[in-house]
Amino acid sequence: MASSSSLLPQVSITVEPDLQPIYPTPTQLSHLLSPNVGLSPSQKADLVSHCLTRACVFGDFSLLSYLLSEPQAQPHIDLGKQDEDGLGLLSVTILGFGSESERDVEREECVRLLIAEGTDVNQPDHAGWGALHHAALLAPPTLVSHLLTRGSSPFAVTRRNLTALDIVTAHSPLPGREDVRVLLEEAMREKGWTGGRMEERRRLQEKQKQRMQTQRALQDQLTSTLGIEFRWWGDSDSEIDLNEVSDIEDEDSEILDVFTPSPDYTSMLVFSPHALPNIFQSLIIDFRPALRNTEPANALYMLARFACLKCGEDWLDDLITGATDAIEDTFFNHGDDLTCLVFWLYNLTVWLHLMRCDEALKETCEMLGSFSLIEEILNSVFVFIIRFAERRIDQMLDAALLDYTPLSSEFDAVQFESEWSFLRSFGAGKKKPALPPAINTLPPASPIMKSGTSTPNASSTPARPTTPPNTAAGKFASLRNPFGRGRPPTSVSLGGSLSDASSMTSPQEMTSFMTALQTFLRLANVNPALTTQLWSQVMYWAACEMFNRVLTRKKYLCRSRAVQISMNISVVEEWIDSMDLPKGVGAHFAPVKDLLSWLQCLSSINEFSNLIATIQTMRHINPLQMRRAVRDYKYEVNEGRMTEECVQYLAQLQKDWERHRVKLGVEALRKEINERERDDSSPPLNSNSSFVESIPPSPNPDEIRAQRSIDSLFDRVSEKSSWEPPSPPEALGELLDSRHMLPLFLPSDPRFLGAVPVKQNPSYQGSHHTSMSSNVGSHKRSGSRVRAAMSWKLPSRKLREVEIRTLQWIDGAPSAARWYRSIEVDDEDEEKPPSYSLGDSDTEVGQLRATTHFTPLTRSRSVARSRGRMNSTAGSPLAEVSHSRIPS
Repeated sequence: MASSSSLLPQVSITVEPDLQPIYPTPTQLSHLLSPNVGLSPSQKADLVSHCLTRACVFGDFSLLSYLLSEPQAQPHIDLGKQDEDGLGLLSVTILGFGSESERDVEREECVRLLIAEGTDVNQPDHAGWGALHHAALLAPPTLVSHLLTRGSSPFAVTRRNLTALDIVTAHSPLPGREDVRVLLEEAMREKGWTGGRMEERRRLQEKQKQRMQTQRALQDQLTSTLGIEFRWWGDSDSEIDLNEVSDIEDEDSEILDVFTPSPDYTSMLVFSPHALPNIFQSLIIDFRPALRNTEPANALYMLARFACLKCGEDWLDDLITGATDAIEDTFFNHGDDLTCLVFWLYNLTVWLHLMRCDEALKETCEMLGSFSLIEEILNSVFVFIIRFAERRIDQMLDAALLDYTPLSSEFDAVQFESEWSFLRSFGAGKKKPALPPAINTLPPASPIMKSGTSTPNASSTPARPTTPPNTAAGKFASLRNPFGRGRPPTSVSLGGSLSDASSMTSPQEMTSFMTALQTFLRLANVNPALTTQLWSQVMYWAACEMFNRVLTRKKYLCRSRAVQISMNISVVEEWIDSMDLPKGVGAHFAPVKDLLSWLQCLSSINEFSNLIATIQTMRHINPLQMRRAVRDYKYEVNEGRMTEECVQYLAQLQKDWERHRVKLGVEALRKEINERERDDSSPPLNSNSSFVESIPPSPNPDEIRAQRSIDSLFDRVSEKSSWEPPSPPEALGELLDSRHMLPLFLPSDPRFLGAVPVKQNPSYQGSHHTSMSSNVGSHKRSGSRVRAAMSWKLPSRKLREVEIRTLQWIDGAPSAARWYRSIEVDDEDEEKPPSYSLGDSDTEVGQLRATTHFTPLTRSRSVARSRGRMNSTAGSPLAEVSHSRIPS
């Protein structure tokens, strides 16, 4: 028995210690960590780690204090311990808030103890949440404040890019966490924070509301000043970027596939020839103009691609000829509607840009003369806008620039020779109530010119002008052969007599109208080159009219009036600078300024040497004009006079100049005769050719210089101040030719035809109440702005975006309901589409043109567009009516 029992293995009946107690206590933990138990170091580490986690989970401050102070446990303490979710000890402790509210105070002490022992307060878990994120959501404000004072960052973000403040506020502040929100906001503001997400959103909404209010105020101001309809602005809830064009693109917009799409039907609109009248009716004639709407331009471009690439030259020629005729009829019938004029100027520019940039259409369109045809229509509507501006400015020109006296008190005591003193006292007494206000107090705007109001010099039934000798039927205009844009003759006193109310007009009122028009053109995305040339032409006309009126009206031929007029002109020059226009726009005032300088100094010239030196400095007026000013000069009392020797020298200069003028006239007549003989001796054109080929004349140096000047506006490194307008003809007589139209030049690079302005007028920044009535002279252009290049952008991809609703203009009214909106169409009244025959089409076109009413004071329709559809009526009276529409 003893031997058998000795062979059995010895079994240990010692109880293993519990290394993961559910509710550990300091007494139990003290026994397990004692040397008598005999735990290995790894077992002690597991025990301490487990008990530390349990102390944090239950918020047991006594157990946590024992672990952190017991010498046997300290070697095994790891304050950076994380669980499987990445939660640290601080986060685990904070997550227990709210489960047992009676232990929240003890739990908060546990957190403070862990922080005091050196636990990392910014330790994130796997989701990026730190102790502060959990505390902001669960802990009391006192603990949140303690974390912030102990280095917890309020800018720490989770993986979803949320700060602790974002978690508390969300879309709206969490109930009961307002104190925590305040603590977090204050801590963030101390470190440069400006607002949370919700505050930023509210700030953005407020800015958007202010922009909408500014936009509405600007629209109301432009509507009342220019007399346009409010529907032009489109949806009242849509926002228009007033400071910068919205469709900003990267510079990679010059990729070739942007300008020349692939030759498939995705970039075409299919049509049939007999449907063209309906297309033109819906797309052009009945189309309602809207701001920055390029649907007509894009639709005509896509129709042209289909006609050129899938059909033939005849289809393309009929399309472009018919479209230009319809566009011309549209703006001729709405010559007083500025929105219609600007809308078609913008769409014609975009259409020409799209056509010229497309390499697939370029060769065919050049052969057919399509580009010249579109350029000619663009030039016509350009003249209409110029005439609109001139008519409005002419109503204020005398009162604002010639009669307005900014320093009236200093010139009240001026007396003139041969003027009776007792009559002067009566006249002064009558003028006192009508004295203009001070410069800083502007009068109300002048009444808006209603549609159909005739200009002072326009007759009720203007006669159509005759064909100039140098105009040949069927010859297209081109950029190298500048567009001829004539005007009906105007007398010197174009403005006529003004009413008593207009005598209150100041230069600032005139510049307010010009500011409104310039802003309107920029908002409509009119090409900057066209805007620059438009104001150049307007300033040239105004300068010529001012020069002629000063020279022919004796009341202005005195030095006191010359000083006042010079001050008024300076207001216009400052306006040009404030609008970021090139300095050359105001160069047309040089003859007027020289004449005014001559009036101010002629009475003080008493030596022959002084006269010679003065004449050499005045290069913009001729001896005839100087002699006329001296002859009709209105001398003040006790004012000096020019010596007899100087007067005789001016008379001799006048005779020499008249001989020079006769010589130039003879040379011009000989040149014209030689050109006629050359045309008569040239061989006849081939009658079998389907189009007329004309060799454009070689450009002269002035045209080359003007074209380079326009191209320099789109040079990023070139200063816009280097732009110079085309030189007007030299004045051989006493008066300047205000009827002359400066040639219109388009950019040589067709890509720049799609350029749009990107900067807003300084006068319209801020409140609209001060923009229209502020003193324009206060806007000083800084040196950097003078040297800067013109601001523009190429929204090439945006211009080519076509929406599905464009199809309604191609399908016509019967199919519009399928695409856009319901339109009721009476099938009984619907006309059948006309047959595609040249004979029927010619008759209809001829009758339409014969009964159309033309807008006065503009150029007429061109002969060139009758080439494609009027061949069969070349010798008929209808053709003669069409050919009579030549520049007046």
